[in-house]
Amino acid sequence: MRTLARLWPYVRPVRARWAGAAVIAVVASCLGLVFPLVLKWIVDGPVTDRDPSGVWLGAGVLLALGIVEALLFGLRRWLVARPLAGVEAGMRADLYRHLQRMPVAFHDKWASGQLLSRATTDLMVVRMFLAFPLTFLIVNTVTIVAGLAVLVVQDWALGLVLLAPAVPLMAVCYRFEHGYAEASRRAQDQVGDLTTVVEESVLGIRIIKGFGRHRSHARAFRELSQTVRGTELTKARLLAGILVVITLLPELALGTALVLGTVRVADGDLSAGTLVAFLSTALALRWPIESIGFLLAMSQEAATATRRYFEVMDEKEEDPRVHEQRTRVDAEGGGGSGLRFEGVEFRYPDAAPGSVPTLARIDLHIRSGETLALVGATGSGKTTLTALVPRLYDVTAGRITLDGRDVTAMPREELRTLVSVAFEEPTLFSATVAANVLMGAPDATDEDVERALGVAQADFVRRLPEGPDTEVGEQGLSLSGGQRQRLALARTVVGGPRFLVLDDPLSALDVHTEAAVEAALRRVLADSTALVVAHRPSTVLLADRVALLSQGRITAVGTHQELLRTSAEYRHLMSEDDDGHDDDHDAAEAGKAAHA
Repeated sequence: MRTLARLWPYVRPVRARWAGAAVIAVVASCLGLVFPLVLKWIVDGPVTDRDPSGVWLGAGVLLALGIVEALLFGLRRWLVARPLAGVEAGMRADLYRHLQRMPVAFHDKWASGQLLSRATTDLMVVRMFLAFPLTFLIVNTVTIVAGLAVLVVQDWALGLVLLAPAVPLMAVCYRFEHGYAEASRRAQDQVGDLTTVVEESVLGIRIIKGFGRHRSHARAFRELSQTVRGTELTKARLLAGILVVITLLPELALGTALVLGTVRVADGDLSAGTLVAFLSTALALRWPIESIGFLLAMSQEAATATRRYFEVMDEKEEDPRVHEQRTRVDAEGGGGSGLRFEGVEFRYPDAAPGSVPTLARIDLHIRSGETLALVGATGSGKTTLTALVPRLYDVTAGRITLDGRDVTAMPREELRTLVSVAFEEPTLFSATVAANVLMGAPDATDEDVERALGVAQADFVRRLPEGPDTEVGEQGLSLSGGQRQRLALARTVVGGPRFLVLDDPLSALDVHTEAAVEAALRRVLADSTALVVAHRPSTVLLADRVALLSQGRITAVGTHQELLRTSAEYRHLMSEDDDGHDDDHDAAEAGKAAHA
């Protein structure tokens, strides 16, 4: 109940309609208890007196009660359907918004399938709980209490017979609740794992087919499916067990009451109408009692879903600003112009305490309007360093400034307007070419898009079926790697950003296209302060200076020619053609593996 109580902020806006629906459901359910009283009047009155008109009157009353009960339940359903759908939509929107604000480190450790299952299956379970189990836990409780009161009033001795199973039923329900809660959590976590497998298989279908691994993946999926099946069967066994007990004990009590009541009617101690009413009331309570098992099961699943939802929501979001002290330092104008790294140190959030940092003692100054190439071997920390500028990760120590302002003291929205990033592994979305490019600057004009496509030498866009309005499909897989990379570069430069961070953005291009892009990119770099991760000499030549990153430290800074003369490691990297090439993911993962 403590877990489910956390849903109250979402339910509060619709509490009036929900409470009204619950009251209506209670009234409709309690109307069912009036039926036995009408039956008692018919049996002890018109039937005993052989009055057909009275029987017809009683039948008319029962028909009217049935119609009213049906209308009330229909009204209840209408009252709760729309607002509770809004509750689900609101929770899903909050979850999505929260995920967008979470740091990259959070997404590094959470499987996408687990997040997806929380945003879909779990929230559907919560909505169903609010619409049905929660209401009927209240309704059935009131109905059972009212029904037992009616039974005791009609005949206290028979009423006590029917009350006898109450204590063992509560004990059984208590044990069931704990066992089912564990199985429910296990099942929902396994569904999240299954969702992850499906998603990865769909996104990686080319790899699976290319290496002929479809059988092994199908086998792994089947094994996980069998695990989920086993957990669901465990839940079914638990539910079947409690249903047997919940059904059997009241039936035994009802059978005992029937025998005792019949004997008393035969002895003249009880009227036939009272026995009929008593048994009818007891039968009317069968559904509220037997449904306890289903309602408890659905409530436990809803509690598990709610707990899984808030596990994500309770994760700390990125801090939009840092301490006042840093803001004050920035106001004083410390740091100089351009992009500056001052004593920067970084460890990944999951690194062991006291481990060697991925980046250590990084001191680097890229002057305003200057382009600096960052060169280093695979796993040296290049991608990690570039990710610190737009605050995809936050520094562990030291600081990074843009024109003298500490990046951690700037609102993220402003920071990411000033800094534009291009990753080596481009990511496109299921949208048009123009929409993908405009992600870099939503306010850009059509002319800006055309200019950016020109810089990226993305003339292939004109040959697409609908030009820039062509849908590129999920991950942009309908395009070649070089085409995706050029669109990603166009997205980076479309807004004319003040600072550019380019992580080897030309790695997938052929030599001729690369030369054309570099020629156009020089004009863009002339108006920006840029940090460019480079592996090829042709990319290095775009820069004014070069910094060599080795094992997480800057070991040399100078022009390309100076480093060729003075640094053996730099000469080795530049002479390897493309053997020193790495991608965004590999570099980041290598850094994690080395320092976790």
